[in-house]
Amino acid sequence: MHKFIPKMIQESEFQHSRRSKFEQAKPTSKQRPCIHRCFAPGFKVRDAGAAENRFLNYFRYKLILSYDGTHYGGWQIQPNSLTIQELVQKALTTALRHETHITGSGRTDAGVHARAQVAHFTTDTSFDIKTLLRSLNGLLPPDIRIFDLEPVSDDFHARYSAQGKIYHYHLHLERYHDPFNRLYSTHIRYPLDQELLKKAALLFLGTHDFTSFANEAHRGAAANNPIKTLKRLDIIQEPGGIRLEFEGNGFLYKMVRNIVGTLLEIASKQRKIEEIPELFAAKNRCLADTAAPPQGLFLHQVLYTQRR
Repeated sequence: MHKFIPKMIQESEFQHSRRSKFEQAKPTSKQRPCIHRCFAPGFKVRDAGAAENRFLNYFRYKLILSYDGTHYGGWQIQPNSLTIQELVQKALTTALRHETHITGSGRTDAGVHARAQVAHFTTDTSFDIKTLLRSLNGLLPPDIRIFDLEPVSDDFHARYSAQGKIYHYHLHLERYHDPFNRLYSTHIRYPLDQELLKKAALLFLGTHDFTSFANEAHRGAAANNPIKTLKRLDIIQEPGGIRLEFEGNGFLYKMVRNIVGTLLEIASKQRKIEEIPELFAAKNRCLADTAAPPQGLFLHQVLYTQRR
């Protein structure tokens, strides 16, 4: 049985081929590569030659993980709550024996789940992928699991390389909420006009300024570019209720939950469908409805361009 011993495991074919590639085409002093972007946080360059050698030893990896967000403060590290990012970073730091930072495709809120969140990290430690996967899942709590780990090019970025995302929102429509599903769907206790729901959903498709459906509209992605394209908003029947499937080229903070909240108001006839264009034009979050609860939301997939 092979034991996981960092820095002593034979390097992978990917690492060997990449190292050879750099050694065969070593740049001149006038053509030194931009070496700092592959360094782990906190690494400081003291000697140019040593730094170049250090660069050759750094490799980037992509991981795909699934988690139940019920007991966490979301993906992103927070000062006063336990988060997914914090636990995964601690597991990597323990397994690789050096401080390791991970970057996710985006944040999920407290109580929101993910079936296939994507993140990346860099390391100069050689390891066997299957062995590291077993080690990480042994260190993580059972409601967080890493299912895939693979080497990627050093220009891959979990967030900026993403071409789109798919979210699912689950609504339970029966009289009593299934106790085994209560943490993974939102119980709707009032009648919904599903035909009206489908008609309203169509008005969100296409390219729009989604400022009215974004929390923190004057910060982050919403401030930089609130215009997003929603390619698909399907309403699918499932046991006990329905599932809303969102696919778009990007999503603002709480955008999916805010859209669901507005759709529920319209389908319950608390708001008129004709108000949707007015909400887009207003670009004012205060005019739209309350966000739907977090437990019904899943990050289902992050989309990337297939590389040959």
